[in-house]
Amino acid sequence: MPGPSSDGRFERLRPGEAGFLALAEDGNGDGGREQVGGSAHEANGPEGTRLDDLGCRACATPGGGCQFLGTAATSQVVAEALGLTVPHAALAPSGQRVWTKMARQSARAVLHMIRIGLTVDRIVTDAAIRNAMAVHAAFGGSTNLLLHLPAVSHAAGRRVPDVSDWAEVNRSVPRLVSVLSNGPVPHPTVRVFLAGGVPEVMLYLRRLGLLDERALTATGETVGAVLDWWESSERRHRMRRHLLEQDGVDPDTVIFPPDRARAAGLASTVAFPTGNIAPEGSVVKTAAIDPAQVDEDGVYRHLGRAKVFTSERAAIRAIKDGRIAGGDILVMMGGGPSGTGMEETYQLTSALRHLPFGGKVSLITDARFSGVSTGACIGHVGPEALAGGPVGRLRDGDWIDIRIDLRRLEGRIDMVGDGENPVSPAEGARILAQRDPHPDLAADPALPDDTRLWAALQAAGGGTWRGCVYDVDRIVRLLEAGRKALEGAHSGREEVV
Repeated sequence: MPGPSSDGRFERLRPGEAGFLALAEDGNGDGGREQVGGSAHEANGPEGTRLDDLGCRACATPGGGCQFLGTAATSQVVAEALGLTVPHAALAPSGQRVWTKMARQSARAVLHMIRIGLTVDRIVTDAAIRNAMAVHAAFGGSTNLLLHLPAVSHAAGRRVPDVSDWAEVNRSVPRLVSVLSNGPVPHPTVRVFLAGGVPEVMLYLRRLGLLDERALTATGETVGAVLDWWESSERRHRMRRHLLEQDGVDPDTVIFPPDRARAAGLASTVAFPTGNIAPEGSVVKTAAIDPAQVDEDGVYRHLGRAKVFTSERAAIRAIKDGRIAGGDILVMMGGGPSGTGMEETYQLTSALRHLPFGGKVSLITDARFSGVSTGACIGHVGPEALAGGPVGRLRDGDWIDIRIDLRRLEGRIDMVGDGENPVSPAEGARILAQRDPHPDLAADPALPDDTRLWAALQAAGGGTWRGCVYDVDRIVRLLEAGRKALEGAHSGREEVV
């Protein structure tokens, strides 16, 4: 398993330019997250060239994942929480002795699994999946795992979690980890590793009664036995002491005890709005919403007019041309599996981040985000536009009402009319139902045939919220029903003739 990047060249950068390991000079970001330079050029002129160089140097490593809790780092965390690694493996810094030692331990664990006949199907159980969801919530992990973990569940023949399961877990599990990009302090992931990583977080979740300790791990031991070892291990105390002595950082301010977490500003990172635009659900990183835009009751409210785009390129061009203003609700449709293969829309959310009024713009899309996206970005809207979802029937100028409760982790995104004044969500749903899809809505013309086939099959298998998988039984049933319907229609035409 790759670890986070560890690049000695950070030491040769100017103060404030230490890539993933420090904030940028303006204090509002970090150099390592400047992976996309286009919007930086537009916002910063010549400064954008230096940001390009920063991003390249920060990302150039001998291997490994990122120093922020994006998709790669979150995948490591979830793999360990599922029991698929040796203890304290996720987020180990690449190229370091602890990394190579972990590789040897992993090889020994595989040999031990073979000797005792331990197979993955005994590790990846419903209990292990639930544990992984809890750890994901406690870390505040990337929303991309809302796709990957259901896919793993399906492949393992286990119950596939749906949007209601994710919502329930995130309501019951406190966030404990302060890390890039969620904060409140933007610690790099290597500090999370030194503070104890996954087993430290799981210790706290066990004390809260939020883990199933009977789940097996790749060591052949249960989660409970592994945590018993970790709690008193020399490794745990050595790592935490190293963080304190070398970085001057208290481990308990990176991975917080539950009773101190909320007081320090840690709150759950995701909510799952539904509504007439997203009847199957959607997801938003609540931790990324500008606190200044949240009302005193903890609810983010945005009632505004839609500006609709059918490609990410068109939306970014509108931003660069100055056609997006504070208060707008930007809709980008056609970014789901059937439109683009559900590519990541980091360039769009990064472009919004560089706007001085970016915190006052909301984004609704059927695409997915990077784990470091910022702002009120609502993604994974289901059903996707090209699968008949209502989001594909929105038009420029439509009224959209967004309400997200950051405390209860629930909310709604509704189309509420297209006239001079807003109407009710029920009336908005009626208007949407009478419309045809947006006239410019179409799959990317460069989408390969095999991707088009995958998109059609995963839609038949349950779509985005079932992990974009091939559910063969569901697909076969749908094909059979379609064949019979076509045969019936053909037979009816013959009788008329």
